[in-house]
Amino acid sequence: MKKYRKKPVEIEAVLFTRDTFCEVLEFTNNAAHSFRVPIVPGLKCTCIIPTLEGEYTAIEGDYIIKGVKGEFYPCKPDIFAETYEEV
Repeated sequence: MKKYRKKPVEIEAVLFTRDTFCEVLEFTNNAAHSFRVPIVPGLKCTCIIPTLEGEYTAIEGDYIIKGVKGEFYPCKPDIFAETYEEV
């Protein structure tokens, strides 16, 4: 069986938090929508990110990534840390 390695590709990403709504909107060209900020302490904010595979819910703490073809998608922080490093 052959093994493959992911090609090194630089991406752009934004960390989604309750303080970065405007940044996420600008980054996604206003494609992100349905931002929700819970009133109950301890609950996380959410928003919807349109992707090539359909709409996905991003949860506060996720990274919003711009793919190599300009598409957007959410990525969990642990996966992001394992896959990407800052340049």
